Amino acid sequence: MSHSYYNIWIHCIFSTKNRHPLIQPDFEHQLYERIKKNAEELGCYPIYINGTENHIHLLFLQNPKKNLTEIIKQIKGETSYWLNQEHRTIKFGWQVGFAAFSVSESQLEIVKKYIRNQKEHYKKQSFDQE
Repeated sequence: MSHSYYNIWIHCIFSTKNRHPLIQPDFEHQLYERIKKNAEELGCYPIYINGTENHIHLLFLQNPKKNLTEIIKQIKGETSYWLNQEHRTIKFGWQVGFAAFSVSESQLEIVKKYIRNQKEHYKKQSFDQE
């Protein structure tokens, strides 16, 4: 399959345990960098990461040799472990499960804009309402 071509864009959303506001501004950027690093180690290429205090949106090019569930499980597992080691003032955890949607190449800019505007978006309606 050396002549194979793939272009599998995924928009993934996962929330903190019980949707508690655990993602704090003082480590939010570090968390996004950690998610990016983990995804890249799995052969996935994130182009946008953002969220709010209780959930993350991740837009990435999926490695077709990797199972999506295993990709997200590894990202969530490593980041919760890291946060609990580095930021011992909170007990951090991710909620079980996630949402994932395939994204057409023609819709990437629309999805990036939606992810970029998360904090403004959720001032108008809550994550639960959406």
